Amino acid sequence: MSVPALQTLDLSIGYSRRRKGDICLARALNLRLEPGALVGLLGPNGVGKSTLLRTLAAMQAPMAGQVLLDGEDARRMRPEDLARALSLVLTNTPYPDLMTGFELVALGRLPHSDWLGRLTESDRVAVNWALDAVNAGELARQVLTELSDGQRQRLMIARALAQETAIMLLDEPTAFLDLPRRVEIMCLLKQLAHQTGRAILVSTHDLDQALRNCDQLWLMREGAMLVGAPEDLVLDGSIRKTFLTDGISFDEGSGAFAVEAYAGAAIHVKGSGIGETWMRRALERNGYRHDPAAGVADISLGQNGQGPEWHLTIEERLSRHHSVAAVLEALKDAGI
Repeated sequence: MSVPALQTLDLSIGYSRRRKGDICLARALNLRLEPGALVGLLGPNGVGKSTLLRTLAAMQAPMAGQVLLDGEDARRMRPEDLARALSLVLTNTPYPDLMTGFELVALGRLPHSDWLGRLTESDRVAVNWALDAVNAGELARQVLTELSDGQRQRLMIARALAQETAIMLLDEPTAFLDLPRRVEIMCLLKQLAHQTGRAILVSTHDLDQALRNCDQLWLMREGAMLVGAPEDLVLDGSIRKTFLTDGISFDEGSGAFAVEAYAGAAIHVKGSGIGETWMRRALERNGYRHDPAAGVADISLGQNGQGPEWHLTIEERLSRHHSVAAVLEALKDAGI
């Protein structure tokens, strides 16, 4: 078996407190981060995801065990060697007001430059490559305060790329970004892992994007770690059990969170396809539940000369409607 980019041996993470005793968040973790893979680190708030990332990056001492980078103990590595092996992108990184995009990304070259931090031609080539890799070349001359959160996050990823490390660790890189930017960043990380061979570990609360993009998930819960392909962790119930909370659970069928119980009547939505999917979601949002056997009303999607129309049947009475909103209104008018 090849040596992984990053490996933990019986790693325990947590905090040592002088007066109140130690707090151990996870014990005996044996993990492997392979080159060319995007791995998602997921778990409820407070479970220890950020603590694990800081421990992997040698910013925090482990309570027990080891972190190996390409087979070498991270705690015994010189700072400059550690910086050449591993890059870290943290949430809420401060940005100097007058720094440009190029200057921010160029900070990634510090482990490779002399004590004055002077850039050579090869350093500039690496910085420009990193900017192009994240489609941020046009941001090079712009001042950071003039950029959006998504643009600055791209530059932080470019800085980590310019550092030319085999391992990248990112803590909530999509936090505070809107939905299109979250999708964009996760797709970018997957592309970088697969095309450059880097081993990338990303801590995230965005379960949907992790399921869609990650090659593997590290699922933290109850002081332990579950590891597997996203689909396997969905199918064996691990995702649902990890994020189960009062009244809300992960629905393996839809790949999303849903309210567990509905107080409203049972409705039978016939057929399949995108129209039926969104009709069921609309009914769920309004407190109805889907039940083919006990439905007090049937809904199906048909066609007329002017486009799609919804067929609503209540006690054998058929009505036709041209929108989901009209169907919902008709159910309310019928007292359902």
